[in-house]
Amino acid sequence: MQKTRRLTAIIEREGDGYFSLCPELDLASQGDTVEEARSNLIEAIELFLEMADASEIERRQIGGTHELPPPQTIQNCCRTESQQN
Repeated sequence: MQKTRRLTAIIEREGDGYFSLCPELDLASQGDTVEEARSNLIEAIELFLEMADASEIERRQIGGTHELPPPQTIQNCCRTESQQN
């Protein structure tokens, strides 16, 4: 039975691209667009979960379970107030 995890994705503009972070697992990635940064972070998380020892996953996890929000939620969090109106 596959376990479902809910993780946070923090994506911020950095220079000409975007920086993405999963604080629960202390994993980060980047991309030229919000979607690319999100996709690259998901790939990093999947690889980590495939390769890491269960004790390492447990050690890194910061309480509870989390799930990456859908792309439009991430994009909305990266907009300025003028873009949201």
